[in-house]
Amino acid sequence: MSEHRLPERDRPWVMRTYAGHSTARESNELYRRNLAKGQTGLSIAFDLPTQTGYDPDHELARGEVGKVGVSIAHKGDMHALLDGIPLGEMNTSMTINATAAWLLALYLTVAEENGVERKALQGTTQNDIIKEFLSRGTYAFPPGPSMRLIADMIAFTVDEVPKWNPINICSYHLQEAGATPVQEIAYSLSTARAVLDAVRPRVSEETFPRVFGRISFFVNAGIRFIEEHAKLRAMAQLWEELGRERYGVTDEKYLRFRYGVQVNSLGLTEQQPENNVIRIVLEALAVTLGRNARARAIQLPAWNEALGLPRPWDQQWSLRIQQILAYETDLLEYPDIFEGSKVMDGLVAELVEGARAEMAVVDEHGGAVEAVDYMKTQLVESHRERVSKIERGELKVVGQNCFTTSEPSPLQQGEDGGILTVDPKVEEEQKRNVAAWREQRDEAAVRAALDELAAVARDESQNIMPATIKAAKAGATTGEWAQVLREVFGEYRAPTGVQEAASVAATGDEALEELREKVERVSEALGRRIKILVGKPGLDGHSNGAEQIAVRARDAGMDVVYEGIRLTPSRIAQAAVQEGVHVVGLSILSGSHRELVPMVLEELRAAGADVPVVCGGIIPPADAEALREAGVARVYTPKDFEITRIMGDIVDLVAEHHGVATAA
Repeated sequence: MSEHRLPERDRPWVMRTYAGHSTARESNELYRRNLAKGQTGLSIAFDLPTQTGYDPDHELARGEVGKVGVSIAHKGDMHALLDGIPLGEMNTSMTINATAAWLLALYLTVAEENGVERKALQGTTQNDIIKEFLSRGTYAFPPGPSMRLIADMIAFTVDEVPKWNPINICSYHLQEAGATPVQEIAYSLSTARAVLDAVRPRVSEETFPRVFGRISFFVNAGIRFIEEHAKLRAMAQLWEELGRERYGVTDEKYLRFRYGVQVNSLGLTEQQPENNVIRIVLEALAVTLGRNARARAIQLPAWNEALGLPRPWDQQWSLRIQQILAYETDLLEYPDIFEGSKVMDGLVAELVEGARAEMAVVDEHGGAVEAVDYMKTQLVESHRERVSKIERGELKVVGQNCFTTSEPSPLQQGEDGGILTVDPKVEEEQKRNVAAWREQRDEAAVRAALDELAAVARDESQNIMPATIKAAKAGATTGEWAQVLREVFGEYRAPTGVQEAASVAATGDEALEELREKVERVSEALGRRIKILVGKPGLDGHSNGAEQIAVRARDAGMDVVYEGIRLTPSRIAQAAVQEGVHVVGLSILSGSHRELVPMVLEELRAAGADVPVVCGGIIPPADAEALREAGVARVYTPKDFEITRIMGDIVDLVAEHHGVATAA
């Protein structure tokens, strides 16, 4: 056999579809259909209340139940979710972070009650809390206790559930928040180092190399797929160095850089959404072409995720992309095709050098946990630069800022508009179900288990997993588990990065200069500076867009009130009155706009706040019309990518509301 061919074709990676919505029963049906279509692993999407530790009947869960994932409130839900799925053979990925210990406990409980031993279970819990503070927002507890939960979970699983990946360090969401390749490498590896340092005292010296070997990563692959492949090779090189030099790991098997991937969602466009299929295929090449840095598991977004929740057919298309790459092309037949490439070696060297330098800066700030504020600010800055380049046309996005002439897409025709809409009745059903669950369980056993959990949480020398599993078996709910820990660990609000982001002078940016002049004229006519409140109601933690609006409003000369994520409608209304704002801007990307925006409008009216409200997010046209009829003054969606133009529109709205002129 020649050296340029493999003796036999490589086995494909684990193929997943990130899926779950509404109820456990409906998601179970979806999983069974996907497995029948050739999917080889599960990737469970949980709804925001489950991810942040609230039951379906909690105030903060309003409008969010079953929207971006499946609602799991107790072991009964988990039984229904996994019904008929062979857990001893399945590789299950769970996108869960703050409540990862709890969801793993539910998974272990269901496996045990179905006669499956822990040692047979394979899969991954995401469990990277640092990136939640930086980009995704589904945190529940402060950084210190959160890291303790992660370390306890890793120390527990290394022997109890040895085939399980108790964490995957997520660079994916860093890129979605605007990270450059260097930042993505540096911040994710710095996080991995912080996690490993936290686990090290909890296991024996002999066990630690196995801990290192169970750490996996969840990465992003953008459209610059050559550079993205180089990024993965650079991460593998630095990961091995970290293992050898910092932790003394010598076993080659443990030193391998193991990662799963979902390719980029940041670059998906609402305009000409069919173009997203081409983007997804090209991005998949970044993580499959080079054998020495090939992903171990892949899940691809659907073409219509910039429009809303994908339907089963849309997800099938993304699965077929993987299957065609694996079974029809020849990419699994060759050794590493980039080995010896001057281009690849040069790119890798550049990224390694840049990442080492940025990791040193994180070290200067005290490591990943202490450097959360610094890293958040850098991501806001990087994302601002990316958005500005798209606005200026320096970064070409086909169909968005160039080649915009298009035929209507037949993919969006039909009553559903090309997306899946979750029935609002799901929330009421889940509220009734969790109430019924509480009624039929052994309340004394639940109280005893939660009391034990609280005692263990107060004692850092104890591992929290056994008490968590006991609570899961007894029938405690997601919200009860999290509430016990909130009472012990305290609440937390992550930094926004907005105040710390550098102010950008208008010099050289004609559109921004004109906007600043308009802001000055209207502010003078109002008698004080225009003030905008940027609010994120509900549990949606994807704050990148809200942050960019807040930063641009500040750069334009407005006063900005932005408290970050997870606000109740009443809190937004109270802040609007107390701060005396001229306009309220709401950002919602979780699909809960139909429920939450009317609640905010009602609270504003009740508080006596006569201010116009604008709304931005992934909002279908029919919903946008309904919001306008409900009283929203403007609705912006991803197609409205020119932030300076949006801010000018908002200034005009404020001027019109107060009867003042905008012209010089």
